[in-house]
Amino acid sequence: MGLLYRRASRAAPGEKIEKEIAIVNRLGLHARPAAMFVRIASRYRSEIWVSKEGEEVNGKSIMGLMMLAAGQGSKLRIRCEGPDADKAMEELEELINARFNED
Repeated sequence: MGLLYRRASRAAPGEKIEKEIAIVNRLGLHARPAAMFVRIASRYRSEIWVSKEGEEVNGKSIMGLMMLAAGQGSKLRIRCEGPDADKAMEELEELINARFNED
């Protein structure tokens, strides 16, 4: 389980951005939306962390995201740290607000 929770000792130089975003799609963050999130997050060099109610997981881990059990209305805190943090946050926020293209 180390990869789900382990933090790298140093993030790549760059920005740190945090936002709280509500899950708005009807089925929540199940397997398909989690896979979409990970696919986008993995394209960026920045570290991406997602937390819900104090539990924080690696945003590039599908298992970690699914362990959060984030249903509709859940609030996730997303933190991006690194050289492309702003772009990563923008794309992830768009995905969530588009309801993972489900509704």
